[in-house]
Amino acid sequence: MLNRLLSGDMPRSRVLAVVLLLIFAGLAVAPFLFPGVKALNVAAKVLIFVVLVASFDLLLGYTGIVSFAHTMFFGIGAYGVAIASGRLGPGWGALALGLGAALLVSLLLSLAIGLFSLRVRAIFFAMITLAVAAAFQTLASQLSEWTGGEDGLTFKMPEWLSPSFEPFENEIFGILIDGRIISYYLLFAVAVVLVLMLLRIVNSPFGRVLQAIRENEFRAEAIGYRVVVYRTTSSVLSALFACLAGAMLAVWLRYNGPDTSLSFEIMMDCLLIVVIGGMGTIYGAVIGAVVFLIAQSYLQDLLRLASEATGSLPWLAALLSPDRWLLWLGLLFVLSVYYFPTGVVGRLRAGAVRKP
Repeated sequence: MLNRLLSGDMPRSRVLAVVLLLIFAGLAVAPFLFPGVKALNVAAKVLIFVVLVASFDLLLGYTGIVSFAHTMFFGIGAYGVAIASGRLGPGWGALALGLGAALLVSLLLSLAIGLFSLRVRAIFFAMITLAVAAAFQTLASQLSEWTGGEDGLTFKMPEWLSPSFEPFENEIFGILIDGRIISYYLLFAVAVVLVLMLLRIVNSPFGRVLQAIRENEFRAEAIGYRVVVYRTTSSVLSALFACLAGAMLAVWLRYNGPDTSLSFEIMMDCLLIVVIGGMGTIYGAVIGAVVFLIAQSYLQDLLRLASEATGSLPWLAALLSPDRWLLWLGLLFVLSVYYFPTGVVGRLRAGAVRKP
């Protein structure tokens, strides 16, 4: 049953299987196990980035396409929900309409980019997507009547997803259930379904062709596969999943702006997470997102404690200052690439194969 649910793509490593189960269980009970606003925000961000990075892995890891426009579709999904909810008011109809419109725009835009750009060489396609993403970010900042400009849009969600909504009078396992908790579990359910869908896609005959194109597109074309069609389809599917991740972000934050969903830093985070977790695995998106976001969110706190503990050594305390968290994050990334060149998932699977 589990094998069919995972589309036949089992972890193939006991350690990896245990880690994935722990992550799933931790995210499933995060509101109860890690109470607090920050912990819940980090868990929700992990769920969102798992979908976003997994969709990017479909493009980069399985098809071999380097695109810098991925976060543009992420932003389209967030803006679709934000604009519809802001103009039509809080309601499931507005949420569905905004999501549907965002998916349609993402489909048409990714199709246009794919048909006009995927015939060029990889580096030129990457530059084209970078230019399109930059143009879209500028457009989102200037169309203030629709997007709120640099200030962004603040909106309300349906009553069930509102923080003030409390369906139960008594606490459950020490936690008072409210709309925020319901929103989290909505994201959790959506993330699980989307990741399972992506696993199904990459382990289908279509996914095998994508991997063949990644390895040698000339050979794939020579044996009869229409490479442009497959690469365009992969680009469209990746964009649609990224759009859904953007809608998840908007539902959680109840706000969206250019820096929230269209920032180039988000694109860089996706690249880092894919490399850390392992390209072409989907599971790498899960592990990479957890490792990167926890480090990004709590590294400053750990450095603050370390700096205070080493107060007797001024030079060491200065080196461990929380203000230098980006330095240590970069060092952790370099070490992860050095010791895990194929990502965490690749290393664990290789270790499992070497065992007698």
